[in-house]
Amino acid sequence: MAKTSLPLAASFLLLLISSAAAADTGRLFLTVVNHCPFTVWPAIQPNAGHPVLEKGGFALPTNTHRSFSAPATHWSGRIWGRTGCSHYNGKFSCVTGDCGHRLECNGLGGATPASLAQFDLHHGAHLDLSSYGVSLVDGFNVPMTVTPHEGRGVCPVVGCREDLLKTCPAHLQLRSGHGGHVVACKSGCEAFRTDELCCRNHYNSPQTCRASSHSLFFKHACPSTMTFAHDSPSLMHDCSSPRELKVIFCH
Repeated sequence: MAKTSLPLAASFLLLLISSAAAADTGRLFLTVVNHCPFTVWPAIQPNAGHPVLEKGGFALPTNTHRSFSAPATHWSGRIWGRTGCSHYNGKFSCVTGDCGHRLECNGLGGATPASLAQFDLHHGAHLDLSSYGVSLVDGFNVPMTVTPHEGRGVCPVVGCREDLLKTCPAHLQLRSGHGGHVVACKSGCEAFRTDELCCRNHYNSPQTCRASSHSLFFKHACPSTMTFAHDSPSLMHDCSSPRELKVIFCH
Protein backbone atom coordinates (compact mmCIF):
# COMPACT_ATOMS: atom_id res chain seq x y z
CA MET A 1 0.00 0.00 0.00
CA ALA A 2 2.85 2.35 0.79
CA LYS A 3 4.13 2.03 -2.78
CA THR A 4 0.84 3.25 -4.28
CA SER A 5 0.24 6.11 -1.83
CA LEU A 6 2.98 8.32 -3.30
CA PRO A 7 1.59 8.33 -6.85
CA LEU A 8 -1.89 8.95 -5.48
CA ALA A 9 -0.64 11.86 -3.40
CA ALA A 10 1.32 13.21 -6.34
CA SER A 11 -1.76 12.93 -8.59
CA PHE A 12 -3.88 14.74 -6.03
CA LEU A 13 -1.27 17.51 -5.71
CA LEU A 14 -1.10 17.83 -9.49
CA LEU A 15 -4.90 18.12 -9.61
CA LEU A 16 -4.83 20.89 -7.02
CA ILE A 17 -2.14 22.78 -8.95
CA SER A 18 -4.04 22.36 -12.22
CA SER A 19 -7.27 23.56 -10.61
CA ALA A 20 -5.52 26.60 -9.16
CA ALA A 21 -3.95 27.40 -12.50
CA ALA A 22 -7.29 27.08 -14.23
CA ALA A 23 -8.88 29.38 -11.69
CA ASP A 24 -6.03 31.86 -12.11
CA THR A 25 -6.49 32.05 -15.86
CA GLY A 26 -10.02 33.29 -15.26
CA ARG A 27 -8.86 36.31 -13.29
CA LEU A 28 -8.66 39.80 -14.73
CA PHE A 29 -5.61 41.84 -13.85
CA LEU A 30 -5.23 45.59 -13.94
CA THR A 31 -1.63 46.63 -14.54
CA VAL A 32 -0.35 50.19 -14.29
CA VAL A 33 2.89 50.86 -16.18
CA ASN A 34 5.09 53.95 -16.06
CA HIS A 35 7.28 54.55 -19.11
CA CYS A 36 7.64 58.27 -18.38
CA PRO A 37 11.13 59.57 -17.54
CA PHE A 38 9.81 60.64 -14.12
CA THR A 39 7.82 59.14 -11.26
CA VAL A 40 4.04 59.05 -11.66
CA TRP A 41 1.70 58.59 -8.70
CA PRO A 42 -1.31 56.62 -10.05
CA ALA A 43 -4.65 57.26 -8.37
CA ILE A 44 -7.73 55.02 -8.45
CA GLN A 45 -11.27 56.16 -7.66
CA PRO A 46 -14.20 53.73 -7.68
CA ASN A 47 -17.66 54.85 -8.65
CA ALA A 48 -20.22 54.95 -5.85
CA GLY A 49 -20.86 51.55 -4.28
CA HIS A 50 -17.67 49.91 -5.54
CA PRO A 51 -14.56 49.05 -3.49
CA VAL A 52 -11.35 51.06 -3.41
CA LEU A 53 -8.48 49.21 -5.11
CA GLU A 54 -4.88 49.38 -3.88
CA LYS A 55 -5.90 51.94 -1.23
CA GLY A 56 -6.55 54.38 -4.05
CA GLY A 57 -3.00 55.41 -4.89
CA PHE A 58 0.73 54.70 -4.84
CA ALA A 59 4.06 55.84 -6.28
CA LEU A 60 5.30 54.31 -9.53
CA PRO A 61 8.94 55.12 -10.43
CA THR A 62 9.99 55.32 -14.05
CA ASN A 63 10.08 52.01 -15.98
CA THR A 64 8.21 50.07 -13.30
CA HIS A 65 4.73 48.55 -13.10
CA ARG A 66 2.21 47.31 -10.56
CA SER A 67 -0.41 44.60 -11.15
CA PHE A 68 -3.46 43.74 -9.06
CA SER A 69 -6.61 41.69 -9.49
CA ALA A 70 -9.85 43.30 -10.51
CA PRO A 71 -12.81 42.42 -8.27
CA ALA A 72 -14.60 39.19 -9.17
CA THR A 73 -17.86 41.16 -9.35
CA HIS A 74 -18.92 44.30 -11.22
CA TRP A 75 -16.52 47.23 -10.72
CA SER A 76 -16.41 50.66 -12.29
CA GLY A 77 -14.12 53.59 -11.71
CA ARG A 78 -11.24 55.62 -13.03
CA ILE A 79 -7.46 55.74 -12.93
CA TRP A 80 -5.32 58.82 -13.47
CA GLY A 81 -1.72 59.84 -12.96
CA ARG A 82 -0.53 62.47 -10.51
CA THR A 83 2.67 64.36 -11.26
CA GLY A 84 5.12 66.51 -9.34
CA CYS A 85 4.25 64.97 -5.98
CA SER A 86 6.31 65.61 -2.85
CA HIS A 87 6.29 65.57 0.93
CA TYR A 88 6.84 69.00 2.47
CA ASN A 89 6.48 69.88 6.14
CA GLY A 90 4.70 66.60 6.74
CA LYS A 91 2.17 67.18 3.96
CA PHE A 92 1.91 65.23 0.70
CA SER A 93 0.79 67.14 -2.37
CA CYS A 94 0.93 66.87 -6.16
CA VAL A 95 1.24 69.56 -8.81
CA THR A 96 -1.39 67.80 -10.96
CA GLY A 97 -4.10 65.25 -10.14
CA ASP A 98 -3.88 65.82 -6.38
CA CYS A 99 -6.47 64.01 -4.22
CA GLY A 100 -6.78 65.92 -0.98
CA HIS A 101 -3.03 65.91 -0.25
CA ARG A 102 -2.93 62.15 0.20
CA LEU A 103 -0.67 59.46 -1.20
CA GLU A 104 -3.48 56.90 -0.87
CA CYS A 105 -6.61 58.58 -2.20
CA ASN A 106 -9.00 56.06 -0.56
CA GLY A 107 -11.91 56.94 -2.83
CA LEU A 108 -11.29 60.67 -3.29
CA GLY A 109 -11.34 62.25 -6.73
CA GLY A 110 -8.48 64.19 -8.24
CA ALA A 111 -7.88 67.81 -9.13
CA THR A 112 -8.22 68.74 -12.77
CA PRO A 113 -6.72 68.98 -15.37
CA ALA A 114 -5.92 65.27 -15.59
CA SER A 115 -5.96 62.51 -18.21
CA LEU A 116 -8.39 59.75 -17.12
CA ALA A 117 -8.78 56.06 -17.89
CA GLN A 118 -12.36 54.93 -17.28
CA PHE A 119 -13.50 51.35 -16.66
CA ASP A 120 -16.74 49.40 -16.30
CA LEU A 121 -15.79 45.78 -15.60
CA HIS A 122 -18.32 42.95 -15.53
CA HIS A 123 -16.16 40.03 -14.49
CA GLY A 124 -17.83 36.83 -13.37
CA ALA A 125 -19.09 33.37 -14.26
CA HIS A 126 -22.01 34.58 -16.40
CA LEU A 127 -20.62 37.79 -17.91
CA ASP A 128 -17.02 38.76 -18.67
CA LEU A 129 -17.04 42.09 -20.44
CA SER A 130 -14.65 45.00 -19.92
CA SER A 131 -15.65 48.46 -21.08
CA TYR A 132 -12.85 51.03 -21.11
CA GLY A 133 -11.83 54.36 -22.57
CA VAL A 134 -9.55 57.36 -22.06
CA SER A 135 -11.05 60.77 -21.38
CA LEU A 136 -9.54 64.23 -21.84
CA VAL A 137 -12.86 65.88 -20.93
CA ASP A 138 -11.17 67.20 -17.76
CA GLY A 139 -7.97 68.17 -19.59
CA PHE A 140 -4.55 66.53 -19.92
CA ASN A 141 -1.55 66.12 -17.65
CA VAL A 142 0.31 63.01 -18.86
CA PRO A 143 0.20 60.73 -21.93
CA MET A 144 -1.93 57.65 -21.20
CA THR A 145 -3.24 54.58 -23.03
CA VAL A 146 -5.28 51.51 -22.13
CA THR A 147 -4.02 48.27 -23.71
CA PRO A 148 -6.07 45.05 -23.39
CA HIS A 149 -4.47 41.61 -23.63
CA GLU A 150 -6.02 38.36 -24.84
CA GLY A 151 -9.55 39.72 -25.16
CA ARG A 152 -12.12 38.95 -27.85
CA GLY A 153 -14.32 41.30 -29.83
CA VAL A 154 -13.64 45.04 -29.99
CA CYS A 155 -10.42 45.42 -28.01
CA PRO A 156 -8.36 48.31 -29.42
CA VAL A 157 -5.54 50.20 -27.74
CA VAL A 158 -6.97 53.63 -26.95
CA GLY A 159 -5.71 56.83 -25.43
CA CYS A 160 -3.33 59.70 -25.99
CA ARG A 161 0.33 59.01 -26.70
CA GLU A 162 1.12 62.63 -27.56
CA ASP A 163 2.69 64.95 -25.01
CA LEU A 164 0.17 67.75 -25.28
CA LEU A 165 2.09 69.88 -22.79
CA LYS A 166 4.36 70.80 -25.70
CA THR A 167 1.53 72.02 -27.95
CA CYS A 168 -1.13 73.20 -25.49
CA PRO A 169 -2.55 76.61 -26.53
CA ALA A 170 -1.52 79.45 -24.24
CA HIS A 171 -5.10 80.06 -23.03
CA LEU A 172 -5.38 76.43 -21.84
CA GLN A 173 -1.97 76.11 -20.18
CA LEU A 174 -1.62 75.40 -16.46
CA ARG A 175 1.81 76.47 -15.28
CA SER A 176 3.68 75.70 -12.09
CA GLY A 177 4.18 78.65 -9.76
CA HIS A 178 4.24 82.08 -11.36
CA GLY A 179 5.16 81.71 -15.01
CA GLY A 180 6.79 78.32 -14.56
CA HIS A 181 6.77 75.44 -17.02
CA VAL A 182 3.54 73.96 -18.39
CA VAL A 183 2.35 71.11 -16.14
CA ALA A 184 -1.11 70.46 -17.61
CA CYS A 185 -3.52 71.51 -20.35
CA LYS A 186 -6.96 72.68 -19.24
CA SER A 187 -10.26 71.85 -20.87
CA GLY A 188 -12.27 74.71 -22.31
CA CYS A 189 -14.71 74.23 -19.45
CA GLU A 190 -12.05 74.71 -16.78
CA ALA A 191 -10.46 77.64 -18.59
CA PHE A 192 -13.65 79.64 -19.22
CA ARG A 193 -16.36 78.12 -16.94
CA THR A 194 -19.29 78.73 -19.30
CA ASP A 195 -22.39 76.54 -19.39
CA GLU A 196 -21.86 75.90 -23.10
CA LEU A 197 -18.28 74.66 -22.71
CA CYS A 198 -19.09 72.74 -19.52
CA CYS A 199 -22.27 71.19 -20.99
CA ARG A 200 -24.35 72.42 -18.04
CA ASN A 201 -27.99 73.43 -17.70
CA HIS A 202 -29.48 74.02 -21.18
CA TYR A 203 -26.37 72.48 -22.79
CA ASN A 204 -26.49 69.23 -20.79
CA SER A 205 -27.78 66.92 -23.55
CA PRO A 206 -26.36 65.18 -26.62
CA GLN A 207 -28.32 67.62 -28.78
CA THR A 208 -26.97 70.82 -27.21
CA CYS A 209 -23.54 69.78 -25.91
CA ARG A 210 -21.19 70.16 -28.86
CA ALA A 211 -17.49 70.00 -29.63
CA SER A 212 -15.67 73.34 -29.33
CA SER A 213 -12.43 74.66 -30.73
CA HIS A 214 -10.89 73.77 -27.37
CA SER A 215 -12.08 70.15 -27.36
CA LEU A 216 -11.04 69.83 -31.01
CA PHE A 217 -7.44 70.60 -30.02
CA PHE A 218 -7.49 67.42 -27.92
CA LYS A 219 -9.48 65.43 -30.49
CA HIS A 220 -7.15 66.21 -33.41
CA ALA A 221 -4.11 65.15 -31.36
CA CYS A 222 -5.73 62.09 -29.78
CA PRO A 223 -8.78 60.97 -31.82
CA SER A 224 -9.49 57.82 -29.75
CA THR A 225 -10.17 59.83 -26.58
CA MET A 226 -13.36 61.45 -25.29
CA THR A 227 -12.93 65.22 -25.33
CA PHE A 228 -16.28 66.71 -24.25
CA ALA A 229 -19.08 65.55 -21.98
CA HIS A 230 -21.38 64.09 -24.65
CA ASP A 231 -18.69 62.84 -27.00
CA SER A 232 -19.47 59.64 -28.90
CA PRO A 233 -20.38 56.72 -26.57
CA SER A 234 -18.66 54.42 -29.09
CA LEU A 235 -15.33 55.64 -27.70
CA MET A 236 -15.95 53.33 -24.72
CA HIS A 237 -14.99 49.88 -26.02
CA ASP A 238 -16.45 46.54 -24.93
CA CYS A 239 -13.84 43.78 -24.84
CA SER A 240 -14.86 40.22 -23.96
CA SER A 241 -12.78 38.18 -21.48
CA PRO A 242 -9.47 40.09 -21.49
CA ARG A 243 -6.75 38.57 -19.34
CA GLU A 244 -5.27 41.95 -18.49
CA LEU A 245 -5.94 45.66 -18.95
CA LYS A 246 -2.82 47.80 -18.93
CA VAL A 247 -2.87 51.50 -18.15
CA ILE A 248 0.37 52.81 -19.60
CA PHE A 249 1.75 56.27 -18.90
CA CYS A 250 3.98 57.62 -21.71
CA HIS A 251 3.29 54.61 -23.95
